[in-house]
Amino acid sequence: MLVFVDESGDSGLKIGEGSTSHFVVALVVFEDNEEAEAADQRISLLRRELRLHPGFEFHFNKCHPGIRKAFLNAITPYNFFYFGIVINKAKLYGEGFRYQEPFYKYVSSLVFENAKPHLDDATVIFDGSGSKGFRRQLEVYLKKRVNTPQATRKIRKVKIQDSARNNLIQLADMICGAIGRSTRKDKKDSQSYRKMIKAREIYVQTWPK
Repeated sequence: MLVFVDESGDSGLKIGEGSTSHFVVALVVFEDNEEAEAADQRISLLRRELRLHPGFEFHFNKCHPGIRKAFLNAITPYNFFYFGIVINKAKLYGEGFRYQEPFYKYVSSLVFENAKPHLDDATVIFDGSGSKGFRRQLEVYLKKRVNTPQATRKIRKVKIQDSARNNLIQLADMICGAIGRSTRKDKKDSQSYRKMIKAREIYVQTWPK
């Protein structure tokens, strides 16, 4: 089992002054490694079909809407599923959330607790170019909390890789971006992308409500 993780946004609470309104994390899960390899190859083929540079990185916020739709259409037939967490920072309360470490620790706990029943001996891979704070808290959480003595081994190992060289981290980015866009009431296409991948969605939690 392979799990790819990516995040979007930041921990800052100065919304309207440079901080994002939401912080989003997506977990993309492949139960079968061969299916993951097939999806990886499909993303490489898509670059050729779209006449993109072989090193082009699919990043939701930097892609044209046509590329986003082509990507999601190409990848949805593959057998994976995803979880997400959307932190609505405008509704956060408590002094602890003003500090980066408690913020990231809590987000890590929410997203993996939701996914935990579906994990079995998984290799977790997350983007080395993302937030160092989130990566650190996620790794600490996985090592201390997910593999409990009372349960079967949920996580086999944790890896950090560069998204520019990993198609399936880019998939997690595109899923994360689609979830994040669905929170944007000011965008006409806010629901378009998430609808395209709805069949692969297990659970996306919004917190606080």
